[in-house]
Amino acid sequence: MADNHNKFIVENLEVNYDDFRALKGIDMVIKENAVTSIIGPSGCGKSTFLRTFNRMNDLIPNVTTSGTISKDGNDIKKIDIVDLRKSVGMIFQRPNPFPKSIFDNIAYGPRAHGLKSMVELSQIVERSLRRAVLWEEVKDTLDKSALALSGGQQQRLCIARALAVEPDVLLMDEPASALDPISTLKIEELIQQLKQEYTVIIVTHNMQQAARASDYTAFFNMDQDRAGYLVEFGETAKVFTFPEKKLTEDYISGRFG
Repeated sequence: MADNHNKFIVENLEVNYDDFRALKGIDMVIKENAVTSIIGPSGCGKSTFLRTFNRMNDLIPNVTTSGTISKDGNDIKKIDIVDLRKSVGMIFQRPNPFPKSIFDNIAYGPRAHGLKSMVELSQIVERSLRRAVLWEEVKDTLDKSALALSGGQQQRLCIARALAVEPDVLLMDEPASALDPISTLKIEELIQQLKQEYTVIIVTHNMQQAARASDYTAFFNMDQDRAGYLVEFGETAKVFTFPEKKLTEDYISGRFG
């Protein structure tokens, strides 16, 4: 596929929780097979924005969303919700393996979608763990509890679990914030490998991580009523080296936030 294909087009997105406006007027294009990082101060709507791509905000009472997000040219409001969440996987801030074996964690999604063949499940488990660069570490202990893994291994397991249902997009909400520096680096290296096959959108508080791990960066801030808005968006190298807005420069250099 061409590198410049648009995976998502976001137009005039607004998200409200009851009468609180969390996001307003967001326009953005997410490129396929690239890593897009979302940065900005706490409370500016980064996670809310991330959750709009697989309609996870729909699960929260009294949330209303306006504007449009299209995925591969289709309005995500018109895509079957099960299909959408299968194709847009989510990795959370803290690893959240199920209290099951490593094998059963990875096989969970395919089984939920009706797959029963142990041969096929075994192939999916191996392929997903290999893609998450975890296979060599766990291949002899697949029947052991996933909760016995280290934090960094658990996060890669959660990535493997998301990959098992063959998504084409991965949403990552601060996937390394609970991890030590070595595990963080492994996750960042993994993200670089994953973008060969997937579109990755990552929320991070870590400026260095955004600079190292992403191709594009979106900087969000909030206005005086605390509504999150997009300040600047562009290629990461440009945003970090020659930002267009003084606000972006101040945030990246640590003068506020």
